[in-house]
Amino acid sequence: MDKPPAVTLSDAFKFWLKLGFISFGGPAGQIAMMHQELVEKRRWISEKRFLHALNYCMLLPGPEAQQLATYLGWLLHKTAGGIMAGVLFILPSLLLLIILSWVYVRFGQLPAVASILYGIKPAVTAIVLAAAHRIGMRALKNKLMWGLAALSFVAIFALNAPFPLIVLVAALLGSLGGRLMPGQFAIGGTHSSSTKDYGITLIDDDTPIPEHARFSWPKLLTIALTGLLLWAGVLGLLCWQYGWASTLPQMAWFFTKAALLTFGGAYAVLPYVYQGAVIDFHWLTAPQMLDGLALGETTPGPLIMIVTFVGFLGGWLQSPLGADAPLLSAIVAAVTVTFFTFLPSFVFILAGGPLVESTQGNVKLTAPLSAITAAVVGVIVNLAVFFAWHVFWPQGSSGHFDIAAAVIGGLALLALLRYKISIIKVIAAAGLSGWLLMLVKPLFIYIFFGVI
Repeated sequence: MDKPPAVTLSDAFKFWLKLGFISFGGPAGQIAMMHQELVEKRRWISEKRFLHALNYCMLLPGPEAQQLATYLGWLLHKTAGGIMAGVLFILPSLLLLIILSWVYVRFGQLPAVASILYGIKPAVTAIVLAAAHRIGMRALKNKLMWGLAALSFVAIFALNAPFPLIVLVAALLGSLGGRLMPGQFAIGGTHSSSTKDYGITLIDDDTPIPEHARFSWPKLLTIALTGLLLWAGVLGLLCWQYGWASTLPQMAWFFTKAALLTFGGAYAVLPYVYQGAVIDFHWLTAPQMLDGLALGETTPGPLIMIVTFVGFLGGWLQSPLGADAPLLSAIVAAVTVTFFTFLPSFVFILAGGPLVESTQGNVKLTAPLSAITAAVVGVIVNLAVFFAWHVFWPQGSSGHFDIAAAVIGGLALLALLRYKISIIKVIAAAGLSGWLLMLVKPLFIYIFFGVI
């Protein structure tokens, strides 16, 4: 089989734009889609090099699928290619979520829309539980890891410990454990080492590392400094324009911290986003957070794009650009939080790629991440408990238990875990169930009570 022709920047642009619109299915589905397109069909990169890049991205905080797209774009077309691939991976989702968020704030209280969201909320609770199960099956391989997960759950549920503190303690315990008991912590996010032969690829197993991908301290420092200046420049502009205590600078600072804590995927950082956005800053309410997660599950791109919804709602309600400009405030806030959430991922890939690649497989590096992943399981279970409480007891402990919501949630969990039905189909079925309940409920009341 002949070697495929060189990929032009225009060809790459078309591919990454297409991928941005069809990248449903969460990180697993997105990574599988990239493998099928880039390794099997187009043969732009060999499987071994693809998996090597993926393992690198798994070590970093942030959405690994978006980072993998950035990495592969960078490997093919240098810094410009990496930025293009990473931006196009999230741009369609950003635009769709802004539109859906506007529909939500304008029409979310209409009975038809509210009934669909009523059905989706218990399904979201099931999705979070399924995520805890999926991550737990991968991470909790021994009693020590189960213990870390249990301790993290108690810390956040009973002691209300902040998520960053849980991550820090888990990392320290993992670092210590990696030295004392390396076998217990050598569980990092590795992938199958078996490779298949799809023919000669553009970047093959034995293709020399491109000059731009070779590590050098000047390159690393230049890109890191550029990213830092870009971050500080935009944050400084927001502070100069609106003041440090105002909504936009606080969003920029908060979501910068969130971006650096996303070990273990989006579900791991959602409790931190909830603590800040709902409890500390009151940018939105707990039910609205659930609705945002539902919208995030139904759009392409990384699930962490829920931050766009959080930013939009916060901007709409706080209106930092003036009370007469809620829509413009919401759009600016949504773009602001998305920018500060994803900027670190670009810097990690473009600056540190060659350096981190050279440490792949080093247990001293993977042990803290293994401990963090185990702790994240407990945090996600706590998030599921929080969602379940608000969905199944909507009026709190003094209210009634919502049997219909519990049934929808139970069926959704069964569909996800037992029958492996895709999240999109589960969300669609749950939304349809909520809508049908709205139609059936008045008839039920009329038959049994004689009134509507």
